[in-house]
Amino acid sequence: MFIVPFLYMISISFRPNMEILTFPISLIPEEPGMGAFTSLFAGTAMTNWIFNSFLVTITVTLLQLFTSSMAGYGFARGDFPGKDIIFWLLMSAIMIPFTVTMIPSYILIARLQWIDTFYALIIPAATSIFGTFLCRQFILTIPRTYDDAAIVDGCSVWGVYYRIHLPLMTPVLATLGVLAFLGTWNDFVWPLLVLQSNTMKTISVGLASMLTYQGGASIRMAGATVTFLPTLIVFILLQRYVIRGFVLSGLKG
Repeated sequence: MFIVPFLYMISISFRPNMEILTFPISLIPEEPGMGAFTSLFAGTAMTNWIFNSFLVTITVTLLQLFTSSMAGYGFARGDFPGKDIIFWLLMSAIMIPFTVTMIPSYILIARLQWIDTFYALIIPAATSIFGTFLCRQFILTIPRTYDDAAIVDGCSVWGVYYRIHLPLMTPVLATLGVLAFLGTWNDFVWPLLVLQSNTMKTISVGLASMLTYQGGASIRMAGATVTFLPTLIVFILLQRYVIRGFVLSGLKG
């Protein structure tokens, strides 16, 4: 049920446009070719859209890994006034839907004059409350004796984070990285709001704009295939870390 539509998507992208009018449509093209992909890259700004998406996605993913791991370490091992209150306030913010904060966020971005820039896509997504929660839960499973031993050996608080916890957090960071990559790559509503010029579009917004492109279904399916493949590759390569990270973070069951 889930795989067959994607197989048809890929199949249609490799066949002539008029061939999809045949019924029933076969899964294997009779005369496969790369004409749809050639027309896609020649007739649209697909190269720019792919570059923009990779730039934004990779930057956001790295920033979320950095900020979430540090915040999770602070909430798990730190001792400062109001730690629990601040943490649960952050957790309650997860329940606020994006549609509620969308307009205030747009007004803020407009006043900062970040409309139609990468700042509007990267800075608001640089932190992740869920990522902070995930890292905190994982660090809580690490015995404090590791911290004590490192401090006795002369490690500072930063040294304990960098030398002890960060290497042990590989599974949960891989999980967060996959989720951040998939979420940012497929994000549509926010880029649609803050991006205006065609060359600044991400691939999800660019693909939606192709609905008005007079190229037929084959070219549209070629665009969908190009959009889908990076997320498929990333998930296949890192899926075992996703499952392991959830289990070790206490989110099983």
